[in-house]
Amino acid sequence: MAGRETPATRAASKAGIAHAVHEYRHDPSADSYALEAAEALGLDPARVFKTLVVSDGGGAAGDGLTVCIVPSAETLDLKTVGKRAAMAPTERAERVTGYVAGGISPLGQRRALPTLVDDSALAHTTIFVSAGRRGLELELAPGDLVALTNAQVRRLRRA
Repeated sequence: MAGRETPATRAASKAGIAHAVHEYRHDPSADSYALEAAEALGLDPARVFKTLVVSDGGGAAGDGLTVCIVPSAETLDLKTVGKRAAMAPTERAERVTGYVAGGISPLGQRRALPTLVDDSALAHTTIFVSAGRRGLELELAPGDLVALTNAQVRRLRRA
């Protein structure tokens, strides 16, 4: 698993949770990394979740950032995060999480950020999130993801 080990996969292994790592050939021209993963792995897009970093407009370092985990084909409703919420600049999200955009995992970040998980995740036995690099997905139980990230679960997708 040399090329498939990342801080995210190490975090899952260290926590002792059941998980699987799935690799696919990443297309650099892909518009949506999470939808690309669903298609490449032959998965229902409702089971593949994207990790978005949102800013409330304040603070430096990790302050004012929240991780939002939403289904790949859905759009995050920023109002569910906060009145002034906006997508964090890519450079800031990469610096704070330690991952490259399109490979940001909710696990194994440089600094644990507050995390929100869309409630639709709980409808599945397992879900897929980035394993820490483009072309690598981590499959795990949604309850394990919530526990490992100390996440709040609520509707985050647009109605």
